[in-house]
Amino acid sequence: MAVSKKVSQIAVEKDKASDSSNESNEVKKETKDSSEKSEGPEKAGDAERPQTDGSSPPGGNGNGNGNGPPEDESREEKKERKRKEKEEEEELEEEVEDETESPKHRFRNMMRSFGKFCLKCIETIGITFSSLAILGVAGIMYHRMYNVHVLDKIDRAFDDGDPAYQLSMHKLTAKKAEGKEDPNLMKYWVERPQQKLLDDIIRGDIVGRYFLVIGEKGTGKTSLLLEAMKKVDGYNVAMFDAHADPEIFRIRLGKALNFAYAEDYIGSLFSIRGPRDTTALLDIERAFGKLEEVALRRASRKEGRPLILIINNAHLVKENEEGIKLVELLQQKAESLSGSGLVTMIFNLDDYWVYEKLKKLGTRLELINVRDLSRQETVKALHYSRETHFPSNKFPHLKLNDELNNQIYDLIGGRPQHVSQVARHEDILRACHEIIDREKTWFLNQCGLLGQEMDDDVMESGKFSTSAMMLMREFVEMDRRRLNSLLAKDIPDPKDEKKDHQLPELPLWRARQIMTRADYIQQYDNLNIFTIDSESRVRADSVPMMRAFHEIASQPRFDELLDETIERVAAIESLGRTREIVAKDLALGGKYKIRPKHDKWVVTMEGEQDTGEKDDDIYMEEITRHEGKKWWKKRMQRFHESYLPATKDNFDIDINRR
Repeated sequence: MAVSKKVSQIAVEKDKASDSSNESNEVKKETKDSSEKSEGPEKAGDAERPQTDGSSPPGGNGNGNGNGPPEDESREEKKERKRKEKEEEEELEEEVEDETESPKHRFRNMMRSFGKFCLKCIETIGITFSSLAILGVAGIMYHRMYNVHVLDKIDRAFDDGDPAYQLSMHKLTAKKAEGKEDPNLMKYWVERPQQKLLDDIIRGDIVGRYFLVIGEKGTGKTSLLLEAMKKVDGYNVAMFDAHADPEIFRIRLGKALNFAYAEDYIGSLFSIRGPRDTTALLDIERAFGKLEEVALRRASRKEGRPLILIINNAHLVKENEEGIKLVELLQQKAESLSGSGLVTMIFNLDDYWVYEKLKKLGTRLELINVRDLSRQETVKALHYSRETHFPSNKFPHLKLNDELNNQIYDLIGGRPQHVSQVARHEDILRACHEIIDREKTWFLNQCGLLGQEMDDDVMESGKFSTSAMMLMREFVEMDRRRLNSLLAKDIPDPKDEKKDHQLPELPLWRARQIMTRADYIQQYDNLNIFTIDSESRVRADSVPMMRAFHEIASQPRFDELLDETIERVAAIESLGRTREIVAKDLALGGKYKIRPKHDKWVVTMEGEQDTGEKDDDIYMEEITRHEGKKWWKKRMQRFHESYLPATKDNFDIDINRR
């Protein structure tokens, strides 16, 4: 009903509108005819009348009508109004048609609109798939280009130079030293016996093995490797320092190989998991995979030289679960890459535990032992370092002679680190004494004895100290027996005073037996107190440390202090193992007397108890500048005058020699 009413209303409105429009059209037509009749002669006359100027009549706008602009505005308004009315009529007609159309027409219109919708969907799908295809092709091309770019970067890392800048710093230091030398200085240059072997390895002449450069701290292992790298200008060589943290180890390996672990990969922006959502060991594995690809690429070019990867200070890796996994990963890569002749890996380390781990599965592993300099080599190294820092032409009073060089070797031995250190000081003997004092202080700080009054809460520290002191005492006794045998000769050899240092040493199993512990020796090695070489021999870490051992063992009542500490440790351990009843007064020298009295037993004590402290307390000498000078004087004497116990035999030998 509402639709029919609306339709009828629309029809009435249309009739009214058509009637009004017809009437207006008739009125307009009549007025138009009358105006044409009245204006006809005038227009004809105006046409014949010549126009003297091009201006329109006053008040006109060139159309012969005095109100031109208002008529234009009214026409535009009429057109706009007619357009709106027409749109409204069309909308009303569409609504009426929609409401009044038949089901057939409605279905046809619906199918027509559905077809239009389907065409739009197909068009959208086509655009989407074409865009995705373009993005996919671009992504694949970028991925391939990125992989090639990564390999090119790693390949450039093995060109001349060193991405880790260690070779650059070594060259800079060498240039500074060379700038101060004179032409005659090179005759004092010390050629180490291991240098030629390392030169052949770095040059790529030795293939199919990987190497372990082992030696005490300061023996010059890193300098030997850098010197060999300098001879080839770092070609085919990459070097980096190890670290206890696997993440830092990963970063340093990436810097040496010029590998970013896909951290600069743009594709990670569109992935849910980034390339760094993993562990450091997996990244190290990826780095070695890329290294293998670069090595294969270089081998295809028929260069015939393997890549060299040097891991410096490999002992810094901790001996924990992560560190052991890292060492195993490195050894597996070293075995496979060296077996194929693609990469030769060199481990440079100070501690024994890394070699102990590598030895289990090492089939292609070879050792290179770097030891201290001999006496002759030390004298040459002292001349070279001294002339570098204090040229004799400028400092003639600081020039070294043979006697002074031998004294320096007797004090500190042939450790290159110590030799270069004392050569920089004007008072070179004072620098030697300070090195020995530092070693002595370091050992006492780490393994000082606590005595009978040791608290039970520091039980572990007491065990650690007593084990070190027992091993130290054994080395001192061995050295005293050796020196006694040398001094007891009827005709002593004068060359004995000019021989190289021979530090007493023990097999590893024997050292553990003396310490009564098997687990502490590795910690002593880490602390640079004792050292374990590749042949599993234990000795003092250096000559200054051995001198510190002698001085500590020569202090008053050292043996008694050590025995009391051992007894205290044993007593604390016994408290944890058993229940014991101890008569304390008997331990202090008293006696108990048991006698009957009034059907009871009475216990009385006889004898005085020594409860006071001893006058000669056990102590360790304080290492100060004032007390240290006493040792400085003793160190400059003969060895038996400084460290051997004062015995009648030694006194007689000394008198005879004088």
